[in-house]
Amino acid sequence: MSDAATSPTHEPPPAQPLPRNVKVLGLVSLFNDIGSEMIYPLLPYFLINVLGGNKLWLGIIEGLADSAASLLKLWSGGRSDQAGSRKGFVLVGYVMTALVRPLIGITVAPWQLFLIRISDRLGKGIRTAPRDALIADSTDPRNRGRAFGFHRAMDHIGAAVGPLIMAGLLLLWPNALETIFLWTIVPGVAVIALLVFGLREAPATSPPKEKVRLTLAPFDRNFKLYLVALIVFTLGNSSDAFLLIRAGELGVSKEMLPVLWCVFHVVKSTGNFTLGAAVDRFGPRPFLFGGWLFYAGVYLAFGLVTEETGAWTVWVFFLAYALYYSMTEPAEKTFVAILVGAERKGLAYGWYNFALGIATLPASLIFGFLYYQFDAITAFGWSAAQALAATVILFFVRENQELRTNGEQRRIRNETAP
Repeated sequence: MSDAATSPTHEPPPAQPLPRNVKVLGLVSLFNDIGSEMIYPLLPYFLINVLGGNKLWLGIIEGLADSAASLLKLWSGGRSDQAGSRKGFVLVGYVMTALVRPLIGITVAPWQLFLIRISDRLGKGIRTAPRDALIADSTDPRNRGRAFGFHRAMDHIGAAVGPLIMAGLLLLWPNALETIFLWTIVPGVAVIALLVFGLREAPATSPPKEKVRLTLAPFDRNFKLYLVALIVFTLGNSSDAFLLIRAGELGVSKEMLPVLWCVFHVVKSTGNFTLGAAVDRFGPRPFLFGGWLFYAGVYLAFGLVTEETGAWTVWVFFLAYALYYSMTEPAEKTFVAILVGAERKGLAYGWYNFALGIATLPASLIFGFLYYQFDAITAFGWSAAQALAATVILFFVRENQELRTNGEQRRIRNETAP
């Protein structure tokens, strides 16, 4: 298997089973998201109604937690390049989350929840970039889209199953949120067992000769421009919680919102798995262009639709929004591997996740301000405009031709070697 990135062709990639590491990390994401989504929908209610916090506390907790995770993703990606090893970072990150998440069930004050959420997100920061690099290291370059699509599909399945388990536990213990939170230790134990007994270190690439620094200097103009496009797009891609608010405004009852959210994740999962393989065949660029333009259209629709059209339109738009995720999630990560060399994949995925992270917080603040001060069409129109601007920037991003040539030559040598 080649360590360098190769450019996809229009010839169908050879049918190959997904590597062991990809399957293991997919199951890990499934169980991790089950535990996460058993808590996340109830977290604001728990903070405000049980712990006596307020919306300011919620903003502080989630904003600082995500910011800390973004910074750590950058460090851990580069450090895994220098170490020539990814598994240790992945294991530590997931174990941190698995062990601290159930502690929410014994918190009695907002500051305790703050510490737990920070620890949870720090675990995510440690594992994310090395995990993405490990998937790329473990997979034939011609099948990376399918590998990333499978991983995201399993993640979304977990996000759909978690709320259903939460609903079942609420039927058993209607007034015992703390008990439900403690039950997240079960998927956490499954995550740890899968990593310890199932994950393998990928064939080592040569570590960079010089000390890894958290800088963009090793990368060319195209990768930097790609990060700019991602930041511009993400500044218009606010929290999906606003879409749930919009769904409520347009007539979806609170009883049906969890069902809508579950179906949304099921469609995302199916689409990621299906279109991930298509990314390998046609390359990531068409899916990024199409996905971002599709996003602009869907967000405009969310802003323009009125209550008179009926709640059924919300279901249509939500399913269309899920298709946007399916088109872009495998493509975004596959494009990173195409733009950078083998020695810098960890650092590259660190910058990729860092770019998304630093734009996420202001994105929600800007969208919320526009939604509150003006109206839905202003807020959703802003997001659509950002997506169009990002698409224009993406047009000027080109693949590294030298990496394409070298990667193809190494692949041929590997395939013909005795």
